[in-house]
Amino acid sequence: RTSKLMAYRPSLVFFSNLLIHLFPFIITVPREASHPHLHIHKMKLTVAVTTLIASTAAFTAPPAPASQTFGVVRGQQNTQLYGLYEGDALDAALERELDYKPGVAKGELADRFGHLSGTEVRTVGEAFSEFTGLLGCSINALYKNMVTDIVGSTHLIVVDARFKRDAIWSLGLVSALDMLLKNYPEADIRDKIVASMMTALGLDEATIRAEAQMMMDYVQGKTAADIEAELLSGEGGTPIAAISANSKSDNYWMYSRFFGLGLVKIGALVGVEENMDDSSTLIEKWMGALQKPTFAAMYDSDQWYKVKAKLDMMETLMKEIEIREKKRMADRLEEKAEMALKKAEQEAKLEAEFKEPAETAN
Repeated sequence: RTSKLMAYRPSLVFFSNLLIHLFPFIITVPREASHPHLHIHKMKLTVAVTTLIASTAAFTAPPAPASQTFGVVRGQQNTQLYGLYEGDALDAALERELDYKPGVAKGELADRFGHLSGTEVRTVGEAFSEFTGLLGCSINALYKNMVTDIVGSTHLIVVDARFKRDAIWSLGLVSALDMLLKNYPEADIRDKIVASMMTALGLDEATIRAEAQMMMDYVQGKTAADIEAELLSGEGGTPIAAISANSKSDNYWMYSRFFGLGLVKIGALVGVEENMDDSSTLIEKWMGALQKPTFAAMYDSDQWYKVKAKLDMMETLMKEIEIREKKRMADRLEEKAEMALKKAEQEAKLEAEFKEPAETAN
């Protein structure tokens, strides 16, 4: 009995594993579905089945000849696997997955970006290595992690095939760098950090700053309603209307952090109260006018004001430390002056005491 039970053990293992793997798919099939047309996600099922066959091949079948694929005999339909597909559908599904080639699929995305398949893209490490080489000096410990994060995250933005720079994005980048580095202890190193970062990211600093200044000059004197109207219409040939039209016409337009920060800066320039609630409400309206998702931009706006609050607190603390240090230095100078004055008085007194005996002797 034991020997007979052991002989059936491989088959029992196979069918138990098959049931375990297919159970999540079987329970989702509607009752009215007919057997040949089960509503099962074929990709997930193919992975589950091939994994199952690979794990149980040692118990259920001899080594497969070259004409077999994943343990399924071509042209034969005598296995339990073929019960889930009609005709040669299983072979077709497997070959379709195995023959997949990136960038050559049929569709709008492949037609637009398929030619970039296989293109070498610089890594974040390579970009940061170039940045440190251009900088040539160490970064203040308080700012090192922040600068590293900016270089890495911005690199991932600019190397994305969907990324298109515009004046709002440039304004956001310049505003972020100015705010984050305004209290850097050494002004010359601060300027060098920005210049090295721009070069390492493949950006021209003069162009970026010119675009940002153009946008700031344009929104001067406008209201939040004026900006929303331009974003909504996308007509008129103005800088903001042009950006709106381009984003709406591009199904693969990519939002990034600095675009949202550019909108936050524009909001501040047109007189919107600079706080988290008012800014977040404004960004929601403006992104809605662009017909784009609002959550990421609202989140970035909230993060902007959280970081700004921390930086303002740090700036206040640094000013207090500076004032305290100057006061301490003034106290030291005053003490030195008092000591020098006392020393001079003592020397004058001693000199007078020596002169009196000499005059008496004469």
